[in-house]
Amino acid sequence: MIVTEFRASGLTDVGRARKHNEDCYEIDRVSRLFVVADGMGGHSHGEVASRIAVDAIREFIQRGSADGHALETIPQFRDHSNRLRNAVKVAHGEVLKAINEDAGLHGMGTTVVGLLVEEDTAALAHVGDSRAYRVRNGRLELLTQDHTWVHEQVRAGYLSEEQARHHPLKNVVTRALGSEKEVLVDLQEIQVEPGDVYLICSDGLTTMLDDEEIHRILSRGRSLDETCRELISEANSRGGLDNVTVILIAVTEEAVEGRDGAVRDGDSASDDEDTARQQVVDAGAGGDGR
Repeated sequence: MIVTEFRASGLTDVGRARKHNEDCYEIDRVSRLFVVADGMGGHSHGEVASRIAVDAIREFIQRGSADGHALETIPQFRDHSNRLRNAVKVAHGEVLKAINEDAGLHGMGTTVVGLLVEEDTAALAHVGDSRAYRVRNGRLELLTQDHTWVHEQVRAGYLSEEQARHHPLKNVVTRALGSEKEVLVDLQEIQVEPGDVYLICSDGLTTMLDDEEIHRILSRGRSLDETCRELISEANSRGGLDNVTVILIAVTEEAVEGRDGAVRDGDSASDDEDTARQQVVDAGAGGDGR
């Protein structure tokens, strides 16, 4: 029997300039859920926001039920896509709840980008400037649009892409979980194909490396684990001005018996857990991500 499989690997690093890692990520191999969140707020509060968001999304998807939350359904999207969108909205509510319960957390928030795969369709949801890319037939494609002030200026024709990369306001996001009473979640569905490779990442990668540089690293044919390490190492070698988090998902077809749509580790047996998640908050865990 020929089945589609998803190999995944993820890594996060504090970078070279920050004392704390405010990024958080999730690889849930059972649910086929992949999430990156980039917290903000200073004084380590960003790491609180990103952890709340990732935990809330994972728990909502794993529960498979509303559990008291009011759900919204967009008819043109599949059930799992609506579940992911609602999971992000629930995460937004959990971040707001934490802020309301602790005045010291005022000002914290987080971006989020997540993939949830069911059969041959990936739901992609995002808020903020964390990104998703796809490599298909040797071509790198950016799947998300940054919710930032400078990107709005680019779309309006006031700034070029090159000007935006070096603009002093390039990190000012216009959407984030926890920043407003309501959050607008971008949602799309993608037909996955064998041979696809998906990258989801925080802006700590994309502010250090442009798309051409990212594509070059992804095209070297190394294992997912090695490629994650190389992406982070290269970002750090350029200055590592922010925390850097990457998840790579490779879509393959394999002839197997008794398996159906499994998610495996990027390399053989690098993680024995069904669910793998990582958050590094110790500056000593920086460097090249190893």
